Amino acid sequence: MSHQARIDTVVESLTKAPRFVEFPQKNGQNQPVSEVFGKNVFTRTEMSKMLPKPVYKRFIETLKGKNTIDKVTADAIAHAAKVWAIERGASHFTHWFQPLNDSTAEKHDSFLTLKSTFVEGSEVVTAIDTFSGSQLLQSEPDASSFPSGGMRTTFEARGYTVWDTKSPMFVQEGPHGTSILYIPSVFISYNGEALDEKSVLLRSSEALERIALEVLNVIEPKDYEKRTELVYTTLGTEQEYFLIDRSLYTLRPDLKITGRTLLGGLPPRHQQLEDHYFGKIPTRVLSAISECELELAKLGVPIKTRHNEVAPAQFEVAPIFEEALLAVDHNLLTMDVLHRVAHRHKLKVLFHEKPFRGVNGSGKHCNWSMSTDKGDNLLDPSSNPESNYRFLIFLVATLKAVYDHGDLLRAGVASASNDHRLGAQEAPPGIISVFLGSQLTEVLNAIEEERPVNYGAVGIEFQHVRVKGTVLDLKVANLPQIARDLTDRNRTSPFAFTGNKFEFRAVGSKQSPSFPMTLLNSAVAKALTEILADLKEAKGDKPVASPEDQLKVIRKYIKLTKNVRYEGDNYSDAWVQEAAKRGLANIIKSPAAFARLLRDENAKMLKDMGVFSEPELHSRYHILIEKYAKDVIIEAQTMITMVIQQVLPAAFEYRRSLAEAANFMKNIGVESTPEVDLLNELTPIVATLQKDITALKYFMVDLNKVNDMVELSNACCDQVIPKMEAIRELADKLERNVSDKLWPLPKYTELFLNI
Repeated sequence: MSHQARIDTVVESLTKAPRFVEFPQKNGQNQPVSEVFGKNVFTRTEMSKMLPKPVYKRFIETLKGKNTIDKVTADAIAHAAKVWAIERGASHFTHWFQPLNDSTAEKHDSFLTLKSTFVEGSEVVTAIDTFSGSQLLQSEPDASSFPSGGMRTTFEARGYTVWDTKSPMFVQEGPHGTSILYIPSVFISYNGEALDEKSVLLRSSEALERIALEVLNVIEPKDYEKRTELVYTTLGTEQEYFLIDRSLYTLRPDLKITGRTLLGGLPPRHQQLEDHYFGKIPTRVLSAISECELELAKLGVPIKTRHNEVAPAQFEVAPIFEEALLAVDHNLLTMDVLHRVAHRHKLKVLFHEKPFRGVNGSGKHCNWSMSTDKGDNLLDPSSNPESNYRFLIFLVATLKAVYDHGDLLRAGVASASNDHRLGAQEAPPGIISVFLGSQLTEVLNAIEEERPVNYGAVGIEFQHVRVKGTVLDLKVANLPQIARDLTDRNRTSPFAFTGNKFEFRAVGSKQSPSFPMTLLNSAVAKALTEILADLKEAKGDKPVASPEDQLKVIRKYIKLTKNVRYEGDNYSDAWVQEAAKRGLANIIKSPAAFARLLRDENAKMLKDMGVFSEPELHSRYHILIEKYAKDVIIEAQTMITMVIQQVLPAAFEYRRSLAEAANFMKNIGVESTPEVDLLNELTPIVATLQKDITALKYFMVDLNKVNDMVELSNACCDQVIPKMEAIRELADKLERNVSDKLWPLPKYTELFLNI
C-alpha cells in the first residue's frame, strides 16, 4: 500500500459531496421529533387498537406475570403484528437476540408461505403472507454456532429464541424500500440454559424488583395511599465513540481487524489544548448524527444529547432514562444505527474502548436507579436526605452491594479492550469504590455518630428551591441565580452518586450493558435481602418497621460499608495504598477479574438470587477467558503481519535511499554526515524491531500448542501484550523518522482531522 493511496484518500475525503437527507415534512416544515417518535414500534397503543379487547387484556396480564400466553392470544398478536409490519413495507421477520459475543444476532424469515390445494386432481399452489403465534413465540437457531462455554457441543445444536414480551417489536429499513419486523428475544439451549445476555438480565431484574417490593412493604403503612405495587430498575447509557473517514479506515488493517490502532504515534496537537470537548461538531459528523437521531426516534429511542468528547474525533450521544430492560435494547440499537448511518456518510464508527493510544478512550457510562409504579425514584434523596429513610435504605443497600461484590462488578466490565482504558488516568481504576459527595457523606457520618447533620461543615446552606439543591449566585447582575446540585461530580470514581442515581463509569463502550447491569442488580438484590431480614427482626410484631427501626438498620449498614466510600482522586497512588488498607481489591487485568466470577461468595450470591445456575456461571467464565485470549492473539497476528509486510519494508526502503544518497554525496565530494547519522540512528531500531517481531511470531506458534484456556489467557496477558508494547514503541519511532512519502499507513493526524 503506497503513500499515494494515503494522499488520494485524504483528497477524496475532502471533496466528497455531502449526503442529503430529507426529514419528514408537515405543512412545508420539518415535523417535530415528538410526532415521528416511535412510528416504527409496535407499541402497546398500537396493539390495543388492533387486538380484540379480551386478547389485549390477557396480554397485559401476561406482562404482569399473572399468566402465560396461550395459543389464541399468540396467534392474534402475531396476525396484528404482521398486518402492522406489512403496512410499513415488511417482507421478513426476525428474532433479534444478544448472544454471548458482544453483538446482536438475527436470522430473517419471509412472511411468504405456499398454500397447496387440489382442484380436479391437480395441485394448485397459492402464495400468501402468514405469521403464526408459534413463529412469534419462538425460533430455532443453531446453538452450537454461538459461544456456550462448553454447555453445548457441535452435535448438540438445538437452541431456541423466545419472544421477550416486555420489549416491543419494531421494524427497521431493509434493502430496496422493504423493511424487517424485529422481535426482541432471549436465547436458550435445548435444556433451558441461558446462552445470551438478556435472559440473565431479566432474571436479575425480577429478583431485584421482588426483593425491593418486599422491603417497601415492610416500611410503608398498609393504608398508605401511594403504597408501592411495582419496582423496576432504570438506566441511561451515555455512549461514547469515535468517527473517522471510512476510506482512511480501509487503509488501516489493525482498525479493520481489531478495532484499534496497534501502531501509530500522537501528532503534535491532539487533546492537550482541551478544545474539543463540547466544541463545534464537524459538519459531516453532525449530518450523520442528525440522521441517526431521526432513525432512532422512529424506533422509539429517546436520544437527548449529542456533543464532542475530549479526544479528537470522539463524540457522545445520551438518551433519556428508561426502564432498564428497554434501555439495554435501545443502547444496542443505537450502536447498530450509528454504524449503518456512518457508512452512508462515508464515515466509520469505532466503539473500541481505546482505538488510539495517548488520547482518551471511550466508555459507556451506565446511570442506574430504581423507581416505583407511583413515579418515585427510590434513590432521590429529596431536600432532607437525613430523614428520608426509604432513600437511605436503598442507598446503603447499593453501598453494601458494591462493598461485598465490587470485584464481581469489576469482572463485569473486564475485557481485553477495556484493559487499555481502565486505570489510564482517564477512566476509573481497577478498584471499585463509591463516591457520594460531601453532603451525603456528612449525612451518613452524622447518622453513624448519632449527632445532628452539620451542613455548614461541608459548605452547604439549604434554601427552598424547586430542585432540592442550593442556590448559586453568579455575582453578575444580569445573570440569574442557578440551582446547585446536592453533590459535585467525581470523574475519577468508578461508581458515583450523581444526584438521584449511580453512574457506573467503568463499563466499556463496545460491550453490552446487559452483563454489568445483571451483576449490579443481583448484588443489590442480595444486599436488600439482608436488610429485609434485619428490618423484619427490628419491627418484631409491629405491622411495619417504625422510623426508629429503620434508622437502626440504616446505621448498621453505614458502618458496615464505610470502607467502600471514597471522595478523593481515584487516579492517585495514595488511593491504591489506602484501598489496600481497606481491603478493597485492585484488579488490574482481565484474567484476574474473570476469576472473581467463581469466587465462592460471588458464585453463591448469583445462584441464590436465581440469576445463574452453576453450569451457566462456569460457562460465562470460560467464554470470557476464551474471548480474551482470542482477542489478544488476533491483535498479535495482525501486528506481525503489519510490521513484516508494511513497516519494515518502508524502513528498508528509506535506509536504502539514505545509503544511496550518502554514497552519491561521497562520490561527488560532498559531506554525507547527515545521511550517515540518520542511517546510523535508524539501523539499531530496524534491527531490534526485526528481531522482536520474529521472536513474537515464533512465540505465537508455540502458543498455539496451549490448550488450557486459563493458561492461554494468562500467557496472552503476561507475555504477549508486553511483547506487543515493546514492538509498538520501535515501530512508532520509525514512523517519526522514516520519510512520510514512504510510510504506508494513515497517521493519527489524518485519522483525527479528516472528518
